[in-house]
Amino acid sequence: MSLPLTVPPSTVDESFLYAALISDLDSLEAHVAVLGIPYGSAYTSAAIANDQINAPDSVRRITNRICRALNHYDYDVGGPIYDNRALKVVDVGNVPYDIHEHRGGHYARAEAAVRKILAAGAMPVTLGGDHGIPIPIFRALSDEGPITLIQIDAHIDWRLEVNGVTDGLSSPIRRAAEMDHIGDIFQIGIRAQGSARTEEAEAALAYGSNIIPAFEVHDGGVQAVLDRIPDGGNYYITIDADGLDPSVMPAVEGPAPGGLTFHQVRTMIHGLVKKGRVKGLDIVEITPAADLNQITSITAGRIIVNLIGAAVRADYFDAPHI
Repeated sequence: MSLPLTVPPSTVDESFLYAALISDLDSLEAHVAVLGIPYGSAYTSAAIANDQINAPDSVRRITNRICRALNHYDYDVGGPIYDNRALKVVDVGNVPYDIHEHRGGHYARAEAAVRKILAAGAMPVTLGGDHGIPIPIFRALSDEGPITLIQIDAHIDWRLEVNGVTDGLSSPIRRAAEMDHIGDIFQIGIRAQGSARTEEAEAALAYGSNIIPAFEVHDGGVQAVLDRIPDGGNYYITIDADGLDPSVMPAVEGPAPGGLTFHQVRTMIHGLVKKGRVKGLDIVEITPAADLNQITSITAGRIIVNLIGAAVRADYFDAPHI
């Protein structure tokens, strides 16, 4: 028997921002759909059940620290998160994984789920999982292009393959660069060795990727970065938790000093919302067992709150005031 596209979170009474849990994507009615993709494409058998598979539900579980109540005034967005509008935010659960399937079955389900979310006119907001999980999301955006891809990360993720796996956590931006509907790529927050072999750095530059190291953001400011991104585009944002400084998001496998601040990421998201159309966002690479006072999951949730709050105020959605 084939698996459904999504299943409820592990604790069924917990959803992100207290949203209704929806399992039927064929009749989806929503402005924003929160999706969990816990499993990537592992390089080794030991990595299949890594701690990052717990991240989507960990972020959901801390909703009451992300948002105490939807009608409260939120100073990040200048009022209640939904701006007192009839905004339909739903949680569609997690994409399931079956170890007995041929490799990639869950990626096919993930792509199908995101396509249904987009077909319903909703914005997909995805919680990973490792950084392989945006690959099926990128594929699902094929009818939304051209897409300007915005990556916030410590690493450029331009590996050709690892152990024969081409759609794992080290390769999402290289795979994106191979897709016709992906145009300009901005890789922001890169630092230290950026996981890049010389070939990978050269391949990224040959594509024309805009690699913006973290210290360039610190020295020149976020607005200088936003000014380089073309106006009026369709933007997709993929955020690796290690793109932010470990003082802000400590629960990552590869912490590196000098990362972006929450304020910088917030400013970038609000700026992108105003510049054009943000088609979706994912946050990946959170390792909940390494968190400190759940600050990483809270920060992830607050990033999403800022996207939704900015988007509703930019009239992205047909959501009347109530």
